[in-house]
Amino acid sequence: MSFKEYVELDGIALGALIVKGEVSAAEAVEAAIERIAAVDGRVNAVCIEMYEEARRVARAPLPAGPFAGVPFLLKDLHALYAGFPTTNGSRFWVGNVADHDSTIVARYRSGGLAVVGKSNSTELGLACETAPVLYGATRNPYDLTLSAGGSSGGAAAAVAAREVPIAHATDGGGSIRIPSAMCGTFGLKVSRARNPFGPDLGEGWNGLSVGHAITRTVRDSAALLDLTQGPEIGMPYACPAPERPFLDEVGRDPGRLRIAFCSTDLEGGAIHPDVAEAVVAAARLLERLGHDVVETRPDLDMAGLKRATRILVGCNIRNVLNMRVRAIGREPAHGDVERITELWSKESLTLTGADYAWAVTTIHRVGRALGHFFEKHDLFLTATFASPPLPINTIDMMSDDLDAYYAGLRKHSAFTSLYNAAGCPAANVPVHWRADGLPLGVQLGARLGGEATILRVAAQLEQAQPWHHRRPAGL
Repeated sequence: MSFKEYVELDGIALGALIVKGEVSAAEAVEAAIERIAAVDGRVNAVCIEMYEEARRVARAPLPAGPFAGVPFLLKDLHALYAGFPTTNGSRFWVGNVADHDSTIVARYRSGGLAVVGKSNSTELGLACETAPVLYGATRNPYDLTLSAGGSSGGAAAAVAAREVPIAHATDGGGSIRIPSAMCGTFGLKVSRARNPFGPDLGEGWNGLSVGHAITRTVRDSAALLDLTQGPEIGMPYACPAPERPFLDEVGRDPGRLRIAFCSTDLEGGAIHPDVAEAVVAAARLLERLGHDVVETRPDLDMAGLKRATRILVGCNIRNVLNMRVRAIGREPAHGDVERITELWSKESLTLTGADYAWAVTTIHRVGRALGHFFEKHDLFLTATFASPPLPINTIDMMSDDLDAYYAGLRKHSAFTSLYNAAGCPAANVPVHWRADGLPLGVQLGARLGGEATILRVAAQLEQAQPWHHRRPAGL
């Protein structure tokens, strides 16, 4: 297979060539390794190489499935692959080698995906920019002076730069959707409990965090979700079961849907005009595709949501640090964790159990409010991120001002974190691009368990205004 063919194929197309014998899995893996070697020095998306393991998988008998032998990246955050390190983007986890697979990783491996490495992540997933001290900043393939977003910035940059066609990612406040918006990729944050979080944990960040993937095409995201979705032993709650395979939703007529849109922030405030323009353009496109589109937004307790999220994330930071302390027998030394991680975890020590219970109650109340909104509307269209891609180090994890850091984080990610609180699915759709070639994603959200609706409409947008052919100049 030529180099040119590899970078043009999505995961399903590449897997089909492998099944037909037109290319071997070993050739596909070598193409990925060559591509990473050619461009990653500029992008910095891959932080841990697993090349020999991928070669071993490619040489072994492959299972049936659309992705058998397809090169893949795992996010370097809580995605355990037996025998390999997971550092969580942190110096405090250097040397942390897994002795078992995470459940979702086991499902990826059962489908024959060839993991070529781990992608760069913000420390513990705490920022909407990926620039950990341990590995350095991941750069936006469309403009190397800009951030790739976060915390799954390595995954989005690698997919956008055509290093791999698909990559695992996680999302606790927008960490799949935000880097997808920055890098022009499709990023689906799935419903709470759609994918497994075990076997070591029942949920992430009290249900705020979920795992799935970043892809270039809608069909790859759907097919990968068919491989991983479904309950596991010990899950604390369940997600509505799909009516049919998610891949079957791609290309299925969505019907005439009731779509709400909002070109401001969720409190009616102005956002960057380029991003607002992207939302309005997407709304007009959906209208031309036959949907009923109305400008409105849900009535939400945004102040409560901001405070509740801060409490829950801080308490979970403290918990995961305590778990690491118990594992290695010592507290973090100076410089082991980044300054914001340290400050946020210390803040949690000032909270009470009542504060924590209030935070849980508050995100559930937000979820009910959004659920009632979706009784009247099938989808909610907004910006994904409140501004175009930011310069590197705008969201600085080494800041000494937690309040200012959190305010900046919330300013940009309020559109995405709503769905983490509610547990509902939402996706970045890269349907809008600025005149200078920079991607500006828009977000489609749906009711709990509504991934099928998102996939149908995202595929409809993908057909009407394709993006798969777009790739960064010079890479």
